[in-house]
Amino acid sequence: MADTVNALPFFYGNITREEAEEYLHLGMSNGLYLLRQSRNYLGGFALSVLHSGRSYHYTIEREPNETYAIAGGKSHRTPVDVIDYHSQEMDGLVCLLKKPCNRPKNMQPKVGPFEDLKEKLIREYVKQTWNLQGTALEQAIISQRPQLEKLISTTAHEKMPWFHGSITREDSEPRLQNGSRISGKFLIRQRDVTGSYALCLLHEGQVMHYRIDRDRTGKLSIPDGKKFDTLWQLVEHYSYKPDGLLRVLTEPCARPDGDIGLTRPLLPRDHPGLTSALQNAAGGILYKLRNVPIPGLKKSRGSRPNDTDNLNPYETRVPNNQAGSKEAMPMDTEVYESPYADPDELRSTTVDRSQLFLEDGELGSGNFGTVMRGIYKMRKTEKQVAVKILKNEDNNQSVHEEMLREANVMQQLDNPYIVRMIGICEAENLMLVMELADLGPLNKFLQKNKQTSIKNITELVHQVSMGMKYLEEHNFVHRDLAARNVLLVTQHYAKISDFGLSKAVAEEQNYYKAKVHGKWPVKWYAPECINYLKFSSKSDVWSFGVLMWEAFSYGQKPYKGMKGNDVMQMIQSGTRMDAPLDCPLEMYTLMRTCWTYKADERPGFSVVEPRLREYYYDIAQ
Repeated sequence: MADTVNALPFFYGNITREEAEEYLHLGMSNGLYLLRQSRNYLGGFALSVLHSGRSYHYTIEREPNETYAIAGGKSHRTPVDVIDYHSQEMDGLVCLLKKPCNRPKNMQPKVGPFEDLKEKLIREYVKQTWNLQGTALEQAIISQRPQLEKLISTTAHEKMPWFHGSITREDSEPRLQNGSRISGKFLIRQRDVTGSYALCLLHEGQVMHYRIDRDRTGKLSIPDGKKFDTLWQLVEHYSYKPDGLLRVLTEPCARPDGDIGLTRPLLPRDHPGLTSALQNAAGGILYKLRNVPIPGLKKSRGSRPNDTDNLNPYETRVPNNQAGSKEAMPMDTEVYESPYADPDELRSTTVDRSQLFLEDGELGSGNFGTVMRGIYKMRKTEKQVAVKILKNEDNNQSVHEEMLREANVMQQLDNPYIVRMIGICEAENLMLVMELADLGPLNKFLQKNKQTSIKNITELVHQVSMGMKYLEEHNFVHRDLAARNVLLVTQHYAKISDFGLSKAVAEEQNYYKAKVHGKWPVKWYAPECINYLKFSSKSDVWSFGVLMWEAFSYGQKPYKGMKGNDVMQMIQSGTRMDAPLDCPLEMYTLMRTCWTYKADERPGFSVVEPRLREYYYDIAQ
């Protein structure tokens, strides 16, 4: 496959997104495209397309069965087949692929620093493990290449100068403070044996810690950051782009044991010095891999979990516009300071009434009762909170149980884009104590602030998609997703709220089936919800499309003037709401995708969120 793709005149190899845009903008032709190597998916590619003077980027992932697909799209045998298909069908792309942007004359595809080393390591590993030579060696490499590439690539970090193994947070800081104290000096440490790491970064004399988690598919990322298959890809990415960190990574902090004494600043990606530094690591990697059998691809680790490291992924205050000269990306602004950087005492599931002080004036009201502003006083500090209070006359068992169910759902959720449940207070009334989102519901905010930019709206909608992706990953169905249930902490920080209808879905099922119709927000509901009482993350995606329409229409009511039955007939006929005035085409296209009639053909939030992220990055640049 590598030889076939390398021979393509429009394949540029291991170039960056920005380099791809420079080549495309030389042509300035709608549908002009090029192919490049993915810098975060092993064996994957990236398709870059020009449309209306703007570049769009789509990841082509290599799937487990060795087929290739754009996230959420059809699978194809090769990347070339993906391109051929999208030259005939848009199918989620911004336009058809019309003309290849071929490399300049005499230019070869750019080879990443790890590629040559990878081939060398694979050959050495096969030779030493199976004692093969000649044709037998070549056949073994061909037959086992995907497993071999993954094995070599996912263990390479263990001999990199910046990888310090299973040290504690406390041990990492003096290592970064010793010697040169250049901003951007960094190391990565292992937090536990489950595949969690921490990126420790020196910035203006202080050490910042970013957790690196591994999701259920094995991808690595800092919280809500770009996902990578390997640590060395993550380091490569953040060494040329801050992308949510305080700054780019500049200088690897060498281990004190002196395995590799690379203490000079990180070299450019194509600099021969970087390749030689990687090659210095080769011997150690081969020794570590020598006794690993290919079929299982499992490697034992000798390190113990680091029980002392309770790193909070959102604890670092990130000042606005300090992440390089480019305009701030998501997580670059100070509004992303942790809403969870609270004393342990705030973790209690109950709230003592003597510590809760209600203020005058309602924040809102509903069938259950009212929401009041309050202050929760603790031993060390106090927090402003929102208090949901059950009406006295509604203190019947069913309403009481409904509020307790909502509290139970919220207490299981821990995500920066979901309103946090602080605790339950049972006093003169049943009260749910929640964190306060001062600016109120998204729809009302946009109705009052028509000057809000498209970029700002996209930022908020993207945050909602991140919160919903978290719910999807944890098998929760919201069932009442709408702009009225998205609350704003600031103009740049949105949180999902109101979990009264939410349900946890069993692992073996991907939907919840209601027993009877209720008082439902039909205009936000997918067809299968109304017709079959079936609710899933896919039905939440339909609701999210309606929420997007509300946001880009500045808080207008969807299907204005229509009744529920009229809406259902409209949807059944294949008609959808028109695009809001001045809504970007990309965003309306995504709404229409969310309104795909059949649930199994509708994308999940794992597809919707990256598309929103890519669009936000494009317009924020």
